Amino acid sequence: MSQKLHNAKSLYLEGIRDGNARDAVEKYTGARYTQHSTGVRDGKEGFLEFFGPFIERNPVRHIDLVRGFEDGQYVFVHAYQSMNNGESEWVTMDFFDTDEDDKIIEHWDVIVPFKGKNPSGRTQVDGPTEVTHHDQTESNKATVKSMIQDLLMPNGNIDNASDYIRLNYIQHNSDVADGLDNFIQLLQAHDRPLWYHDIVLLVGCGNFVATLCKAMWDSQAYAQVDLFRLESGKIIEHWDAAEPVPAADELVNSGKF
Repeated sequence: MSQKLHNAKSLYLEGIRDGNARDAVEKYTGARYTQHSTGVRDGKEGFLEFFGPFIERNPVRHIDLVRGFEDGQYVFVHAYQSMNNGESEWVTMDFFDTDEDDKIIEHWDVIVPFKGKNPSGRTQVDGPTEVTHHDQTESNKATVKSMIQDLLMPNGNIDNASDYIRLNYIQHNSDVADGLDNFIQLLQAHDRPLWYHDIVLLVGCGNFVATLCKAMWDSQAYAQVDLFRLESGKIIEHWDAAEPVPAADELVNSGKF
């Protein structure tokens, strides 16, 4: 495991799961810690201000870091969290920026409730975890970028879906079943509610690519994270999470992006 990925995972496991928030944030973050997580202020003290009470409220904390990889200065982590023996369950998709010493200096996340199985019997976190085909990182990132721009942004060309996505598309979205046809039906909805407007982060490693995008659902702005697994140059599997962007007067940091 690289030092960058180790630091990101350790901030989670030592700082939150094990309850050693102060030691972890001192060890694994850099001279600055810019925060985009809803309700968490910037800096080490902002982390402690939020997670001190969180740890007290949730004495039983189970965290499973299901997936994680790095791309240059960035790290991506996909986590499942269960608090107080299942009293609440969450899925978190995180991006971290790091400095020249591999310490964390910035953090973005989207957090959603864990909802169990979708229409195809899959959950928001199950499925393959192994990173393979490292030589295909850049081409896979280019495929995902083109797909979002071509299909998901305003004036997208739905007819091109099969250029990017396999027919046997595996879906982990809570409400959508497997198959390219089901994805196309979602995009073809007469009153299609979801549009992507900007790719903020695009981080990949081998067969996995993760993106953070600005999106709109009806008239509400969302932070949208998608994780794609690719096979032979096309998208074969998808996980996601979406969180409303807080109103400006509710922000305690610089916002979701």
